[in-house]
Amino acid sequence: MTAPLALTLTSPDETANLATRIKDRLSPGDILLLNGVIGSGKTHFARSLIQAAMTRPEDVPSPTFTLVQQYDTELGEIWHADLYRLTAAEEVDELGLTEAFDTAICLIEWPDRLGSALPPSALTLDFRTEPDQAEDTRVVTVTWTDPKWTEKLETIA
Repeated sequence: MTAPLALTLTSPDETANLATRIKDRLSPGDILLLNGVIGSGKTHFARSLIQAAMTRPEDVPSPTFTLVQQYDTELGEIWHADLYRLTAAEEVDELGLTEAFDTAICLIEWPDRLGSALPPSALTLDFRTEPDQAEDTRVVTVTWTDPKWTEKLETIA
């Protein structure tokens, strides 16, 4: 595993900017696992990335109730999944998400719900707030094991 990359984002705009910079390096088959407690910035990050990839801006709702939203973008298909409400890893197969891992860019909130379907090639972003930081500040720790991410993320920090 490569050493984690720790980023301090002091505003929602900085979170959106990170999403746009990462978006510029994505291609079909790339998977981003978004970890963090409710309100830590996962959905804002995903929404910003998806909107930056669209040729025509449109509303990007949280998939909390639909579980998965799909978008056709200039990068190809993007799947945004919120797995919070899943009760068993087997439910992931019913969503068609594992097939999308090969053909789409996948942004997955609450990836711990994937169980054994957790893709080893994914980029993991852990969002957290720090008690001694300003309200809008987020620390994002980025980790990966697949060597493709080292090159893709060279100029992110």
